[in-house]
Amino acid sequence: MKSKVVTLLLVFGVMLTACSPAADEPVTLQNHAGEEVNIPGEKPVLFFFITTYT
Repeated sequence: MKSKVVTLLLVFGVMLTACSPAADEPVTLQNHAGEEVNIPGEKPVLFFFITTYT
């Protein structure tokens, strides 16, 4: 039952991502080394966050 819920949530998340409008300007984030990373807005982009608490 738990795997069905997780699968449904993943499918729902992918559908929301695929249906979102493209952004006009790139999004700028900062990585763990303090460098700025630009994510383009013209094409759909999938990126992952890995968070650590130390």
